[in-house]
Amino acid sequence: MLEKLKPLGDRVFVKRLEAEETTESGLIIPDAAKEKAQTGKVLSVGGGKRDASGKLIPLDVQIGDTIYFGKYAGTEAGKDYLVIREDEILGILEK
Repeated sequence: MLEKLKPLGDRVFVKRLEAEETTESGLIIPDAAKEKAQTGKVLSVGGGKRDASGKLIPLDVQIGDTIYFGKYAGTEAGKDYLVIREDEILGILEK
C-alpha cells in the first residue's frame, strides 16, 4: 500500500536500504547494536517547491536515485519507509 504513496510539494518518499551487517575489518554487528540505515532508494517525488513569486522549482532527486540523509531526517512511514523534505537530503550516491 505505501509503495504507491505520492508525496506533496518538496517531499520525497524513500525506502531505507539495509544497514551493514559487518564492519570493514570483518566483525559481525549484532542486531541490538545496529543503527538504522542513512541511505535509501527514492520511490516517488513530489511536484516541487514554489518560490516567493509562485514559480515551481522542480526537485533535484529523481525516482530510482540512492540518497544519503541525516540520522533524524524525515517522518517514519512504516518500518522501512520515510517521507523526507528535499532539503533534509544530504546527497545523491553515484552508482
